[in-house]
Amino acid sequence: MKKIHYLTGLTITIFIGLHLFNHLMSIFGADAHLSFMQQIRPFYRNAIAETMLILAVLLQITTGIFLFAAKRNLKLNFYKKMQLYTGLYLAFFFVIHIGAVMSGRFLLNLDTNLYFGIAGLNTFPLNLFFMPYYSLAILAFFGHLAAIHSYKMKKN
Repeated sequence: MKKIHYLTGLTITIFIGLHLFNHLMSIFGADAHLSFMQQIRPFYRNAIAETMLILAVLLQITTGIFLFAAKRNLKLNFYKKMQLYTGLYLAFFFVIHIGAVMSGRFLLNLDTNLYFGIAGLNTFPLNLFFMPYYSLAILAFFGHLAAIHSYKMKKN
């Protein structure tokens, strides 16, 4: 189960790296963000890649919940606890985020680009949910990676 979690995590991390870099491009304006998105979408928005990515996320959530349940009552150091709880938040985030994006695309026939994502951040009181929701997701992602690397550094 750990091996599946690790391999799906690598797959998801590659996508998240591209996804966050795409968001970073918005510093240069909406046009830069949208242009980069159009360039990378063919790589992940095709039937094979998207199916593999969704499957990886589902396996990641499932194996992560089993790993969380197996370790939550053990005496763990700070980094192991951080790995467990950031992983739990990421599972919550993935369910909501992917559900919203897929609903926007397939039920509402919307282009789930920058404007789709920013709508909740620009609308009160929705922004009271979305600001911590996205901020915690970024912190959880990098916290999860940091906890894993802390363990690997000590192991070596």
